[in-house]
Amino acid sequence: MRSIALNILDIAQNSKRAEAANIEITLTDSVKNDTIRLSIIDDGKGMTQDFVNKATDPFVTTRTTRNIGLGLPLLKFHAELTGGYLKIDSSPGYGTKVDVMFKRSHIDRQPIGDIPGVITILSTGNTGIEIVYIHRTDKGYYRFSTIETKEFLGIDNLNEPGLSEGISEMISQNILELAESITY
Repeated sequence: MRSIALNILDIAQNSKRAEAANIEITLTDSVKNDTIRLSIIDDGKGMTQDFVNKATDPFVTTRTTRNIGLGLPLLKFHAELTGGYLKIDSSPGYGTKVDVMFKRSHIDRQPIGDIPGVITILSTGNTGIEIVYIHRTDKGYYRFSTIETKEFLGIDNLNEPGLSEGISEMISQNILELAESITY
């Protein structure tokens, strides 16, 4: 993956395959703490502890179309390359939490990437899955919720024509207001 945003997309697709109805994504970008933290929590099927222990092995996957899964292994590699970590907490029937930390100033840290685009894709392309995205910086936070957005607009889903551009712009504007010399 070339960016943290693409890692978010990959993990959220794993949540979708695990039949999650709700996915909460939190990105905390702290200049003060010199960290970027990513947390993705879902209410999908969850994993056994044995599978969690193997989840970052590229040759372990639940997919049937190929025998390799690089998303979590590459995310772990990139996090550890900066002095960070990747942790997975999961339990069958209760969902999964992926927690990742990067050292923000490390030269090998991946760029954050197109967060507004990824959150828009997840929100408009996955009917039946509710997305909450929280973006934190040292200045404050922004929260986007598909449930709240649908209620505000008085619609049942966000995949109606023309909505994706507006959602992406709204998320982008709110994130920019929180930015502190952030390179995306």
